[in-house]
Amino acid sequence: MRFHRRSSSKTNSTLPTPFTLWVLALLATLGNAACNQHIPRSQCVVSQVVDGDTIHCRGGLKVRLIGIDSPERDQGLTFTAARTALAELLPDTGAVWLEHDVVPTDRYGRTLAYVWAGKNLVNEQMLERGWAVLYTVPPNVRYVDRFQAAEAAARQARRGLWESGRLECEPQQHRRGEC
Repeated sequence: MRFHRRSSSKTNSTLPTPFTLWVLALLATLGNAACNQHIPRSQCVVSQVVDGDTIHCRGGLKVRLIGIDSPERDQGLTFTAARTALAELLPDTGAVWLEHDVVPTDRYGRTLAYVWAGKNLVNEQMLERGWAVLYTVPPNVRYVDRFQAAEAAARQARRGLWESGRLECEPQQHRRGEC
């Protein structure tokens, strides 16, 4: 028995044609390519935690975490607490990913990076835990909104440096000799 499909101007097929499927697949591919920007990343095995915003990688690479600032060595216990907090956020293996932004290095030759330990953005976690303050230097501002929210949450909860409700002397002010 043969079945014939009767075409009628009144009925529209609800199934897409092969051409329509091809066009949809092409648009999806192009859309994904546009959304998946290439974000430069490299791997680092941490050999030293210098302070709460700087690490050294095996091989000698010095890395300054983008978007945060932590107490200086001569700021006493807050320096030690911030450095310890950063060390605790890094995996035991020391292997992290460095995500780069627009400007690759600072004026001291350190690599500027967002540091990822698995799915955790370490820069953001330092702010969330209150062991760093927001330090924005355009054009490296990819995560500035996340960082602002993290610092605000730490301040409100009085975590880390914000335990007393305010920070006596921010690292940048300290470097300038303002306090």
